[in-house]
Amino acid sequence: MYAVVRTGGKQYVVTEGDVFKAEKLAGEVGEKIVFDDILLVSKEGDLKVGSPVVSGAKVTGTIVEQDRGKKIIVFKMKRRKGFRKKIGHRQYYTGIKVESIQA
Repeated sequence: MYAVVRTGGKQYVVTEGDVFKAEKLAGEVGEKIVFDDILLVSKEGDLKVGSPVVSGAKVTGTIVEQDRGKKIIVFKMKRRKGFRKKIGHRQYYTGIKVESIQA
């Protein structure tokens, strides 16, 4: 059984027991979280596609970590002008372990 969850402007394919990294969500480690924005659910060959969401479907999970991702380097340069600018960025994310999928 798997589902497609939309959160933080992105879509994630999740199954029970999976741990995935989503955009930063409010909550502490160990708290339960429920996703109601489910776009697709597949259960034993039966596929339910929402328009745009599947009614009555939800995915429950637990927050396992609140952290920051790997650093990316943003480097800007204009040729022949002597302009160089180097900055870094680390995106915040929330690690979520999927407990159950209900359709």
